[in-house]
Amino acid sequence: MAEGHLRKNWSRAETLLAFRLYCQLPFGKLHQYNPDIITLAQHLGRTPSAVAMKGCNFASLDPLHQQRGVTGLTNRGKLEEQIWEAFHDDSEAIANEAEALYESLLNPQANGDDPTKPSELDDLASPDRLALPVGPTEVERTVRTRRVQGFFRRAVLSGYGHRCALTRLAIPELLNASHIIPWATPGSEQHRADPTNGLCLNALHDRAFDRGLITFDENHRLLVSPMLADDTAPDGLGRFADAFTPQTPLILPERFAPSPEALAYHREEVFLLA
Repeated sequence: MAEGHLRKNWSRAETLLAFRLYCQLPFGKLHQYNPDIITLAQHLGRTPSAVAMKGCNFASLDPLHQQRGVTGLTNRGKLEEQIWEAFHDDSEAIANEAEALYESLLNPQANGDDPTKPSELDDLASPDRLALPVGPTEVERTVRTRRVQGFFRRAVLSGYGHRCALTRLAIPELLNASHIIPWATPGSEQHRADPTNGLCLNALHDRAFDRGLITFDENHRLLVSPMLADDTAPDGLGRFADAFTPQTPLILPERFAPSPEALAYHREEVFLLA
């Protein structure tokens, strides 16, 4: 029997899992033959083509893809828009929710749920089920942090094609997902899992960016702190100076372009001028 006769409407939890997959797959791999899409489809009792189409609907909400003329399907539902807006408002909460759902999907026996049933998936995604109690334990905070950081890293690296945005280095062990507005910044919770608040940088540039020794201007070109300008000093860059050539252009991702507001914050609040 066709999928539409079995279950016409997507639940919020199913749509959230499709959003998670969209964030973590390169756009060119959002197709029905992708093993990750096939696996999710099997868990949900959906066809791979239906899951792939759902991902493409999210692509149509990304401003970067809108500029490229990606429109998605004409029957895009309200759920996609609601989840997209909720992620924009509080990326940490949505990332934690999506990762919790995915963990339950892989290990339904952990809490006795059958994640192939939309009603029970939605129960897993209910605010009461996922909200931390007052005074969360250290374990709960650790689990939430692990989920959010994992979501953020996968989304950022995927958007940049698993290559450093400055050097094109493609060794996973040497790549980091760099927060533009630092994780510990007061009030930054809503940005912690947002890939538009991230850059894919190699470990050296990531450390320099994190410490305010480099940043990027309005045209996404490298700015170098005066603290690194004198590479003849005993503690200067020396043979590493070429890695910090001013005005080197940042290679933009295929989705989730870095937020101009976040980059402005980094220039004004993190970058070291002296």
